[in-house]
Formats: sequence, structure tokens, C-alpha cells
Amino acid sequence: MPCDHVLLPCLPGRRLQCDVMMSPRPFRFLAWLSLAAIVFVTVSPIGLRPHDPLPVNLDRALAFAVMAFLFVMAYPRRPLVLLVLLVASAGAIEALQLLAPTRHAHLLDASVKGMGAACGALLAWSWQSLHLRARHVLAARRRR
Repeated sequence: MPCDHVLLPCLPGRRLQCDVMMSPRPFRFLAWLSLAAIVFVTVSPIGLRPHDPLPVNLDRALAFAVMAFLFVMAYPRRPLVLLVLLVASAGAIEALQLLAPTRHAHLLDASVKGMGAACGALLAWSWQSLHLRARHVLAARRRR
């Protein structure tokens, strides 16, 4: 089975290619599942929306942060492309509410969702970068 490789900054002026330790398959499934869940919750009538104790803007940001984290972990070769697509999807998914007569799209909601997506993507990229650097250091120690 071919491994996914990721290119991340290692040292100034150098790039290191290394295997991603975790398989992207579970992340891919969960990423697409989270996207489907977010679209359903965003477009469905307000009565079908799940209720939780979190403030609504925090809830929105966390949902998109988790989704973005999962997508960047699932597709580690293209973190910047994913970042742009995920932030744009926040606006597009919010605009889908215009199709539902009981829902209303708001620019502030799209902004909160976009910021959540950006934070989740940045967190996943940071995780991958730190993981890669740690593997590089451990490999260098083993060679000594």
C-alpha cells in the first residue's frame, strides 16, 4: 500500500519528506462525515438542530475547526489549498441557508465558521509539522 508523504518545513532553507505516521483513511472518512453533518445541521429546519450548552458562535467555530483539522490530517499534501477551500466552504455552507425558508444566512456566522476552519487547519498543520520534526530528530539520533 503506498504511503502518503508530506512536505513540511524542517530547517530554514530545507524541506524534508517523511511518511505520515497515522493512516489518513480514518481521517478521510471522519472529515467527509463531519462535512455532511455540518451541511445537514446548517440547512435543516431549526427544530432539528442539536442543542448543546455552548454559546452558538463557539459551537459554530468548533464544528468548523474539527472539520478543518480532519481534512488537513486526511489530505496532508495540500494544507494551504485546503485552508482556502475550507474557509470558502464556510461562506458557501452559510449561503445554503438562503434555500431553507426557516433559516437565515448572516455574514457574521460565515466569518465565525471561517475563523474556526482556519484555526483547525492551522492546528493540524502545526501537529503534522511538529510530528515530522520529532521523527527527524529521532531518526538523526538513531544514526549516531
